[in-house]
Amino acid sequence: MLIAIKLLHTIIWALLAGCIAALPVTGLKRRFNWSLLLTVIILIDCGVLALNRGRCPMTSLAANFTSDRADNFDIYLPVWLARYNKQIFGSLFILGEAVVVWSRLVKPRLERIA
Repeated sequence: MLIAIKLLHTIIWALLAGCIAALPVTGLKRRFNWSLLLTVIILIDCGVLALNRGRCPMTSLAANFTSDRADNFDIYLPVWLARYNKQIFGSLFILGEAVVVWSRLVKPRLERIA
């Protein structure tokens, strides 16, 4: 069962990481409907984490099947990435949102000037 949980957790993580990675691309391409959708998906995940006091529910589920508590006991990620996941992807999310806002508000003005 632990393998299935880790695999599902990794797939969910990859989808959310993909949303964060795609966010600045959608902004630069001026696909703001997609930017909004990605932002909502990411914020829902942030809400789930907030409701669980910063801990992923998949981590709690995996904890029922092992006594291992390494930073990556619940997901197929390298230890360093599992350890700093929130800091890394939180920063990338903020940066991606900044790119979207810049593309929406500043870039059109620069294009009119040129």
